[in-house]
Amino acid sequence: MSKTVLLTGAAGYIGTWVCKYLLDAGYTVRATVRNRQKAERYAHLQQLANESAGTLEIWEADLLKAGAFDEAAQGCTAIYHVASPFFIKVKDPQKELIEPALEGTRNVLQAATRSGTVRKVVLTSSVAAIFGDSADMAAQGLSAFTEAHWNTSSSVQHQPYSYSKTLAEKEAWAIADAQDQWQLVVINPSFVMGPPLGPQPDSESVQFLRNFLNGQYAAGVPDLRFGFVDVREVARAHLLAGENPQAEGRHILCKEVLNLVEFGQLVKKAAGRRLRLPSSPSPKWLMALLGPLFGVTRQFVRRNVGYPLAFDNAKSRSALGITYRPLEETVGEMIRAIDR
Repeated sequence: MSKTVLLTGAAGYIGTWVCKYLLDAGYTVRATVRNRQKAERYAHLQQLANESAGTLEIWEADLLKAGAFDEAAQGCTAIYHVASPFFIKVKDPQKELIEPALEGTRNVLQAATRSGTVRKVVLTSSVAAIFGDSADMAAQGLSAFTEAHWNTSSSVQHQPYSYSKTLAEKEAWAIADAQDQWQLVVINPSFVMGPPLGPQPDSESVQFLRNFLNGQYAAGVPDLRFGFVDVREVARAHLLAGENPQAEGRHILCKEVLNLVEFGQLVKKAAGRRLRLPSSPSPKWLMALLGPLFGVTRQFVRRNVGYPLAFDNAKSRSALGITYRPLEETVGEMIRAIDR
């Protein structure tokens, strides 16, 4: 059987680790980039290929261009669709988030169907497609979110990134259900952390950690909770989902949930040095007052600050065999990687 696969978003934070694991497993990886002329953007991928048993091919394709992935998909047995914009602060969410996520998913999955050879599509979604606001958990009477739940509270105006991931995953399932050539498996990671393999100047994950390291949050943080997961577990889940014929449906990837003060203390312990970090959460009323100055809406504060949050990761462990490493290890290795 052919071991040629297509990987979108290969040069990104998650995509680079997926590319590494595929190359290490001996695959021929057709990695798509927006511009082949900008070789510096994907030079790290070639270095990974040089150190692996696999083969790397660089193909040019634009998420927003219909048919752009058709040629690259020909002869592939699987597609790993990782590419999707992840930006928190945007001026035009429709253009910057929703259109690339939605149109990109359509173009990639339609290429899978037209290929005649693709039998498995692994899609990188997010827990953002499972829930919109932390308040949703209490409103639905849940003790934890599972793969059965969908985000029903996000919109273009409120949590547009989460909305883009929800629309894209729903579109993927609609396309998958309309054909019988290939099977769709979805990975739904929480906030991804861990050491980057390549240059990550625009990674939200790297910037998030830098903000703790440089004291930006020393004055205080809201009582806000996030699920965290190591990028290597996320990448490994993609490989396992692609190779396991029994893999099906959605898979939440989350090691644990921490509030921002707890995460800051973990950063301090992992860094092993003095850091200016918040010691307690800021009052919710203050965050509601000041939030708009920092690009956070009052609606976001009202529906997320102070609420519990939990995810059930049982399916990722039982169906994919994922073993989660300690989050302190994840953060420590990430700090050392970005401090180089």
